[in-house]
Amino acid sequence: MIGHQAEKLEELVASNSSQAYKKSKKTRFIAITSGKGGVGKSTISSNLAYMLAKSGLNVGIFDADIGLANLDVMFNVKAKKNILHVLKGEATVSEILIPITRNLILIPGESGEEIIKYADVTLFQRFMEEAQVLDKLDIIIIDTGAGIGSNIQMFLNAADDVIVVTVPDPAAITDAYATIKTISSFRDNIYVIMNQVKNDKEAEGIFAKIKKVASTNIGEKLDLQMLGKINNDTKISASVKRRELFCSTQAMSISTADITKIANKIISKLERNMLVTPSESGLTGLFKRLMEHF
Repeated sequence: MIGHQAEKLEELVASNSSQAYKKSKKTRFIAITSGKGGVGKSTISSNLAYMLAKSGLNVGIFDADIGLANLDVMFNVKAKKNILHVLKGEATVSEILIPITRNLILIPGESGEEIIKYADVTLFQRFMEEAQVLDKLDIIIIDTGAGIGSNIQMFLNAADDVIVVTVPDPAAITDAYATIKTISSFRDNIYVIMNQVKNDKEAEGIFAKIKKVASTNIGEKLDLQMLGKINNDTKISASVKRRELFCSTQAMSISTADITKIANKIISKLERNMLVTPSESGLTGLFKRLMEHF
């Protein structure tokens, strides 16, 4: 039943996507994940989205960390309803969107499985029409859960780029490698952000070890790159406790400079068209991809 429903929804999304494509820009989907919790994934996602929006890009951040959704806490806002409420006919897309700053919108999310479970064709068609309000987004950051469950894999499969966040802790590094190995079974390019490091040397040393093990066990086909590092900084945890973005309150800190460098790399690659060119826009494009991988 669900499989048949997914096929019908996929046809519908494809139809809506082709119409939207003619009148909107392309959106790049960047999924940020981790092997285990507590490595700063959501902190990085929220601050990176903030810096990308500050650069002038139109950014959406989609909270796909099911069960532990906390981006509303990061941004110090309250998410009363999410995409699932839209699909169930209990809210409109515009009603669930939470404006954070200029050019930045929070999209409270739900799991791919729940989306399929509750979406009938009529509701989904209305959703796709309403979702066109976000078709002008340049980037949607997808903050996934930790680990590599089937729902998380749906979002990682749908993304143009996948970023794995880890810290110097041995257990976190082991889990990050396991995550990279699983992701490598369905994509060849993966980025890594080294968080809570002492300096560039530590970040590069740990990444080199991960890459060496990956090269030996996964093979040369995997293009594993370090996108950047973020220095260990007590001001970050203090900002999180105060429900503040450290890139906003600690604008001159080393950690903010680190996030800025990562954001600039993403912007530079978008401008030079070095990354895979996306073919869909906004939430319409994201849901089309989710249907394809369900």
